[in-house]
Amino acid sequence: MLELPALLILDVQKGFDDPFWGERNNDDAEQNIARLQTEWRKRKGTIIYTKHLSLLPDSPLHYKHKQGTEFKEIVKPLSSEIVYTKNVNSGFIGTELETYLKDNQIHSLIITGLSTQHCVSTTTRMSANLGYQTYLVEDAIAAFGITDHKGVYHNAASVQELELAMLQKEFATIVTTDDILNQLKPLKE
Repeated sequence: MLELPALLILDVQKGFDDPFWGERNNDDAEQNIARLQTEWRKRKGTIIYTKHLSLLPDSPLHYKHKQGTEFKEIVKPLSSEIVYTKNVNSGFIGTELETYLKDNQIHSLIITGLSTQHCVSTTTRMSANLGYQTYLVEDAIAAFGITDHKGVYHNAASVQELELAMLQKEFATIVTTDDILNQLKPLKE
């Protein structure tokens, strides 16, 4: 990583704690996102957040559910940081994200957030398709178990594993929080 990529934090909202979503993997995702967020703030790096405001009335992220749409305290944005709201799975659709990245000559993104099979996967794919060097932080994202069209249940760990397998190489370089932090040059005191 030659330049400090922008850190993209997708949809880390209280509504994802609702039992509506079912089984989840990677309980440490938010803690790892917070570690990256802290380091980016120390380095005065670009941090961009998305907030999902669902149009589906039953969703805990429905735009009328104020509690569910709020950011989790552990990674809450500062008032000076950029937040884009959206109601689809891509951080690029219906937002000014791509324009902001172009205007600020940002060419690489580190993607974190919730949930792996929804906004994380979709935004990662679009990031690569738009030509950005894309890093996906496997321990700073989390998936939920799902039942497929045949009625077969896939647990959260399997969903995460398969999503990462599909995204690696073609759409993103898969990394860990420690991989990123260990590659950064020490800050001068």
